[in-house]
Amino acid sequence: IEVELLGKGHSDLGEVAPEIKASERRTAVAIADLEWREMEGDDCEFRYGDGTNEAQDNDFPTVERSRLQEMLSLLGLETYQVQKLSLQDSLQISFDSMKNWAPQVPKDLPWNFLRKLQALNADARNTTMVLDVLPDARPVEKESQMEEEIIYWDPADDLAADIYSFSELPTPDTPVNPLDLLCALLISSDSFLQQEIVLKMALCQFALPLVLPDSENHYHTFLLWAMRGIVRTWWSQPQRGVGSFREDSVVLSRAPAFAFVRMDVSSNSKSQLLNAVLSPGHRQWDCFWHRDLNLGTNAREISDGLVEMSWFFPSGREDLDIFPEPVTFLNLRGDIGSHWLQFKLLTEISSAVFILTDNISKKEYKLLYSMKESTTKYYFILSPYRGKRNTNLRFLNKLIPVLKIDHSHVLVKVSSTDSDSFVKRIRAIIGNVLRAPCRRVSVEDMAHAARKLGLKVDEDCEECQKAKDRMERITRKIKDSDAYRRDELRLQGDPWRKAAQVEKEFCQLQWAVDPPEKHRAELRRRLLELRMQQNSHDPSSGVQEFISGISSPSLSEKQYFLRWMEWGLARVAQPRLRQPPETLLTLRPKHGGATDLGEPLWPEPLGVEHFLREMGQFYEAESCLVEAGRLPAGQRRFAHFPGLASELLLTGLPLELIDGSTLSMPIRWVTGLLKELHVRLERRSRLVVLSTLGVPGTGKSTLLNTMFGLRFATGKSCSPRGAFMQLITVAEGFSQDLGCDHILVIDSGGLIGGALTSAGDRFELEASLATLLMGLSNVTVISLAETKDIPAAILHAFLRLEKTGHMPNYQFVYQNLHDVSVPGPRPRDKRQLLDPPGDLSRAAAQMEKQSDGFRALAGLAFCDPEKQHIWHIPGLWHGAPPMAAVSLAYSEAIFELKRCLLENIRNGLSNQNKNIQQLIELVRRL
Repeated sequence: IEVELLGKGHSDLGEVAPEIKASERRTAVAIADLEWREMEGDDCEFRYGDGTNEAQDNDFPTVERSRLQEMLSLLGLETYQVQKLSLQDSLQISFDSMKNWAPQVPKDLPWNFLRKLQALNADARNTTMVLDVLPDARPVEKESQMEEEIIYWDPADDLAADIYSFSELPTPDTPVNPLDLLCALLISSDSFLQQEIVLKMALCQFALPLVLPDSENHYHTFLLWAMRGIVRTWWSQPQRGVGSFREDSVVLSRAPAFAFVRMDVSSNSKSQLLNAVLSPGHRQWDCFWHRDLNLGTNAREISDGLVEMSWFFPSGREDLDIFPEPVTFLNLRGDIGSHWLQFKLLTEISSAVFILTDNISKKEYKLLYSMKESTTKYYFILSPYRGKRNTNLRFLNKLIPVLKIDHSHVLVKVSSTDSDSFVKRIRAIIGNVLRAPCRRVSVEDMAHAARKLGLKVDEDCEECQKAKDRMERITRKIKDSDAYRRDELRLQGDPWRKAAQVEKEFCQLQWAVDPPEKHRAELRRRLLELRMQQNSHDPSSGVQEFISGISSPSLSEKQYFLRWMEWGLARVAQPRLRQPPETLLTLRPKHGGATDLGEPLWPEPLGVEHFLREMGQFYEAESCLVEAGRLPAGQRRFAHFPGLASELLLTGLPLELIDGSTLSMPIRWVTGLLKELHVRLERRSRLVVLSTLGVPGTGKSTLLNTMFGLRFATGKSCSPRGAFMQLITVAEGFSQDLGCDHILVIDSGGLIGGALTSAGDRFELEASLATLLMGLSNVTVISLAETKDIPAAILHAFLRLEKTGHMPNYQFVYQNLHDVSVPGPRPRDKRQLLDPPGDLSRAAAQMEKQSDGFRALAGLAFCDPEKQHIWHIPGLWHGAPPMAAVSLAYSEAIFELKRCLLENIRNGLSNQNKNIQQLIELVRRL
């Protein structure tokens, strides 16, 4: 194929060589040549070698169209253009979940990216592939999962080989640019997977996609919905007064925005410059991908026109804070002349635009002249020795009055320019803009500007808007959370607490040696009175609206509604914090050490679980009356509620297992839900139950979310108190090998306080809850803060379960909550559980009347002292929050723990797996 590229801006063959290579690879038909003809006021028109254009020959595909389709085909994503890739698809447990494998072919790249991003791995953007073995070559066995052999092919070994076939051999060079991979994956994903991808990228401190280009239809998408789930914390420092920590959604908070764009050709890299501006001190943060990262250096195929976004958030530390307030940074990939719509958007939302270029020609002058009405400040960063110096000066002199700039708005950077000094100058310019009155915009404001320019906004689809309207009809009535719970969620509070206490007494009475029948009858009478009182109420208007939302026949609308409810309730019900919150990005204890484990339970924020809890109480009350013969089964109104809840569990929503307000399990509701789950799963109902226990603030929920991509609430200030469960699907091809179809993960939340307090009832309750959760489990992960003692309630549960003969597989995880990294396991840590018993363990053993209680624990958990049941997880952070990324060491340690857990399940070390029917019976018995 003979290819000729003619046109302005391609005077050097080296500049167009990547495009020639890409054209040769993607062209499916013989094209004699390509002619690029400059059009008046626009870039160019594509013409075929015979002079025809697309309008004259619709059967002949354009290069832009084939480029996207070829990229999707290369990555194996073409099948997801109609039925989009879902979040549940990406979270399935498969063979690859147990391997630290490297991609070998381009079709591995999307799944490798998703797997690493789920684990918050800083190397997720790396698209480097390991060379695969050729079909005719003898395969080489791998010595380990961490080492791959690269096969080199000597042409002399096969003299008959076609010389052209060598261009098809796998090479270490990546065939896909990381930005192309990201765009192709986002185009192939549904809204909820897009949102998850963007959220995880934010946790990794990667630049986020804001405008997703569509090179096929030129119908670009503004990703507002994808940004909705991101909440950040920062130090707010007013000009006068004491500063405070703030927590807010990045979609709603307003900040000055600064855009960096390229005009024609620039020898300076925007992304490297942006990374340098955002990096404190001498620590380089590669927030924006650039060509020197060696993660995928091929030319971009489909990602030109992508607009990326990142932020700077102050931490309150003068040595780290580059700017005194949050600042938004925007980066347009590609030339502004080819992506005028995106550039127009950036000029309307930015306080200042930095334009990097080597040449200012007549065409670029006309483009910038059209911006004469803009109030945005413009700055030019030039490399005149590469371009045409005199021409640049002539056009700049013409632009000075048009754009209202002066010579201080023109910066020159050449190879001899000191980089540090230049970065300081850019920061100084941004600081001057911040001190003056300037435009401050939120992502919602940006979306409004995008709509005016004709860009598609992902949030504007009908299902999303219907779900949002329903959420607003509920939340607009919430003025005070406590009052709303009292008036609208009437079955909770005192009626449920009293009923839970009566049921607990009734249950304990069953184990008495000779229970008095009169007392039993009295408890039964009191319980029926309370349940009749609950059943006399009708669901409030807010609860009815919620039930309608989760009953929608559209799965997407149902999922949109639940997400909107989470954010809407958090917005209206949770007060703004005046101290550093423990959020998804924060695991630091409040006072520099472990949380005060004896403090009272914290107030619960109003959440989706309260509406589901209300539904559960309606079902509980009705079921109790039916069982007692006080209500005919044909008059039931709420029998369908467990089915609605089970559908939510299947879509990935965590559901409450132990009620956080009463610290009890609504047994009829939970068993009814599990029965409905069994019906929906049909023959795929084999379960492994994995639970986590530990005191609040030890990173239990973050560990589970990182390990399996789950959605458990994190942080003591925003987490509900109860224990929650979430379902993970095992891929059908792997379920036989693993021995189960699903993994039910239980997060104990803040149930375990961790100390023997003066309130004996509180300790007894915690020990009972720990026994319940561990008794349900095949695998239990016990999360501990550094080298603190095991909570006494958990020791108590160990000793109780030893009597039953049910002992799950235990893994003890020590999380370093302060340092970025810790050395390997220390000998004294490994012996800790085998040391002589301390006060807490002695007390727990005495309560169970076992003088050798601690010895029994050591025997149960560590039959073989050399086996690794103790894990040391490095610190979560790489750097200082809020600008810190998740450390690579943390991600890798979590992956190893996950691999070990799955290996134990596969090898049958996790006790006997169960089906849902057996789990229901176990719930009742425990």
